Amino acid sequence: MTTGAAGINLITEFEGCKLEAYLDSVGVATIGYGSTRYEDGTPVKLEDVISLQRAKDLFAKTLPKYETSVNTLVKQPLTQNQFDALVSFCYNLGALSLSGSTLLKKININPNDPSIASEFAKWTHAGSQILPGLVRRRQAESDLYFTK
Repeated sequence: MTTGAAGINLITEFEGCKLEAYLDSVGVATIGYGSTRYEDGTPVKLEDVISLQRAKDLFAKTLPKYETSVNTLVKQPLTQNQFDALVSFCYNLGALSLSGSTLLKKININPNDPSIASEFAKWTHAGSQILPGLVRRRQAESDLYFTK
């Protein structure tokens, strides 16, 4: 599967687009739509500046990595909205976070289990702090996941 419009909109809305590199909530240099590395694996540096087109191109080249992760890790058929929500989750937290999560375990048992909503809600910390933006994002991902 590939990410649909709802997933792309969710990711880009929450990531925002910054053309000058900045430190994210855990101190990692980030640019564009939440990219911490360029296509060749080079890490973003704080002095980096890119164009809007470069940010869009970087996003388009980065997104398939997370789609592949979701396609590989999830063993049950998903709806488009479920897939999109999980790609957003991976884009924000990385595939490693999904791979060892109770969220993934529950999805691989029954992707329609209502308790999955509470698993999204557990991923709202950056460092040791609960961030309101992550609370909103996990709620939006959960809402999308359960949208028919």
